[in-house]
Amino acid sequence: MTTLALATRPAEQADRDTAAGRALAIETRRFHFYYGSFKAIHDVSLSVQAQKITAIIGPSGCGKSTLLRAFNRMNDFVFGARVEGEVLMHGRNLYAPEVDPVEVRRRIGMVFQKPNPFPKSIYENIAWGARINGFKGGKPELDALVEGALRSAALWDEVKDKLKASGYSLSGGQQQRLCIARAIAVKPEIILMDEPCSALDPIATLKIEELMQTLKQDYTIIIVTHNMQQAARVSDYTAMMMLTDDGQRSGTVIEFDDTQKIFTRPRDKRTEDYVSGRFG
Repeated sequence: MTTLALATRPAEQADRDTAAGRALAIETRRFHFYYGSFKAIHDVSLSVQAQKITAIIGPSGCGKSTLLRAFNRMNDFVFGARVEGEVLMHGRNLYAPEVDPVEVRRRIGMVFQKPNPFPKSIYENIAWGARINGFKGGKPELDALVEGALRSAALWDEVKDKLKASGYSLSGGQQQRLCIARAIAVKPEIILMDEPCSALDPIATLKIEELMQTLKQDYTIIIVTHNMQQAARVSDYTAMMMLTDDGQRSGTVIEFDDTQKIFTRPRDKRTEDYVSGRFG
């Protein structure tokens, strides 16, 4: 199983990363994304290393969530959406005609901004997702899978005595960890997180951030966040997005580097202005 780290580097850099032994979880090559005639993402080439946490930051409206959802084809549900370029996983273009988008979404899980447990029991929130993704084991195996997923999400000790209770009975932070457990249960390689702590209080946010540090031992994590402190705390790499100056004002990645460098020695003045609070 692999994990992620995102890099704003051209396709040639991806080849050098592979040659240098840095495992890649996913990469984009000259990727453009359109909603009808509007170009939302312009020419992004990223090499995403495995088992790292990458934060995508930038001002509102610059395409962060659109780029994140492009990794697992969630944008396919939007009428008129289309792509140019490639998103590669294990060398295979995820947008190739023969690729099943359902399988892409199984391999690349998603955790959304607001907790969205199913209207089912805590147990069934985990078990149902596993079943529809092909789980064939019996009750003992399913019990073990549910417990393992909840343990991985640091939630087991809090819910082990009330697995039949509704997922809605949990606090907001617990619901978000339940959603993470649900994503883990189908055994993805990459977990995408779109502002996963924006609806949570500081204590619940800290638990999610601590959980991410544990999960990156087994998974690649890409997180979109508006919280600069959170990006600095949790991520290994940071990608900075801005709008282009062309007529359509498309979103693009202007800088990628180690998180520490992005926040202390950025190369682009726009990055410096943004992380220091003078812009955006």
